[in-house]
Amino acid sequence: MGYSISQLARVLGLPYQGDGERDVTRVSSWQDADCLSVVFKDADSREPLPPCALRAACIIAPQSLVPSGCTAIFSERPKLDFARAARILAPPPAGSGATHSTASISPGAVIEHEVDIGPYVTVGAAKIGRGSVLHAGVVVGDGCVVGEKCLLHPHVVLYPGVQLGDRVVLHAGVIAGSDGFGYVFDGEVQVKFPQVGNVAIEDDVEIGANTTIDRGSLGTTRIGAGTKIDNLVQIAHNVEIGRGVVIAAQTGISGSTIIGDYAVIGGQVGFGDHARVEKGAVIGSKAGVLPGKIVRGGEVYWGIPVRPLQEFKRLNALFGRLPQMKEQIDGLKETVQRLEAELEKLRDPK
Repeated sequence: MGYSISQLARVLGLPYQGDGERDVTRVSSWQDADCLSVVFKDADSREPLPPCALRAACIIAPQSLVPSGCTAIFSERPKLDFARAARILAPPPAGSGATHSTASISPGAVIEHEVDIGPYVTVGAAKIGRGSVLHAGVVVGDGCVVGEKCLLHPHVVLYPGVQLGDRVVLHAGVIAGSDGFGYVFDGEVQVKFPQVGNVAIEDDVEIGANTTIDRGSLGTTRIGAGTKIDNLVQIAHNVEIGRGVVIAAQTGISGSTIIGDYAVIGGQVGFGDHARVEKGAVIGSKAGVLPGKIVRGGEVYWGIPVRPLQEFKRLNALFGRLPQMKEQIDGLKETVQRLEAELEKLRDPK
C-alpha cells in the first residue's frame, strides 16, 4: 500500500523535511533500498549515512543525524517508528470470505464474515471470528473460539476447546491444546493424570513456528495479551504467562510456572515446575530456573542455577581463574608439606 511521505509522517505523528509528495511503498535495508523505500538509522549511531542512503526515498532518524536537503521523517525512536511504518505500508493480511473447495467444515461451525479458509483446512464445531485467515492444513477442533483478524499459518493445530483472542498470529506448525505431561507412578506403571483443562491465548499474541502449548491438567494454560513467543518453545500445562512477555527460541517452561507481565526470557532457558518470574524480570540465554524458584522483578538474571547478573559475572570470573587457582593451591600445599617436614626435623634432630 502506497503513501506519500507527508501522509506517512502524519499517520506516525512525526515531523518531516524534504519532498513530502514522494511516494513510498515499502521498508527495506540500506543495501536493498530504492526510490520507493523507507530506511532508518538508530538514535545511538555515530556513523555517517552510507552512500546507498541516497537511493532511499526517505530516512527515519533523529534530526541531528540527518543532513539538510535529505528527505527524512524525524524520530527519537527510529527503530520503533520504522516498525510502525512497516505495519502501515504492509498491513497484516485480512480475510475476504474465500473458502477452498477441499476444506472440511462442520455443520456446527460458526464462520463470521470475511474469513478465508484455505486448502485442506478442517474446522469442527468451532467459532471463527470476522476477518480471520486459516492457511492450508489448519485444524480447528470442536469448541474452539478464534477471534477476529487472527492469522493461522499452515498446519496450525488447535485441539478442542482452545480459545484465541483477536489479532492472534500463529506461525506454521504451532500446536495448542495437546495433553500435558503428567503421570502418577503406582509402583509398576505410570498412570496418566487427567488433562482436561484448556488453553486461552489473549489478544495480539504472536507465536513462532513449531511452538507447542499444552492444555491445563485441570485448569487453564494462559498466555497474556501482547506476548510474543519465538519458534520451538515448549509451554507445559497450567503455565500462566502475563502481558507483553517476550520469550526467545528453544525455551522450555515446565508445568504451573508463572511468568509476570513484561518479563523477557532469552533463548534456551529452562524452567522447573512451579517457578515464578516476577514482573519485568530479564533472564539471559541458557539460564536454568530451579523448580519453585522465585525470580524477583526488575533485575537481570543469568546462569545455572539462575542468579542476579552481577553475582553471575563475579562467579564466572572466578570460574575462569580455576586453573590458575589450582596451581596456586598445589604450590601452597607443597610449601606446607615442606615446612611441616622441616618443623619435624627441628623437633627431632636425630
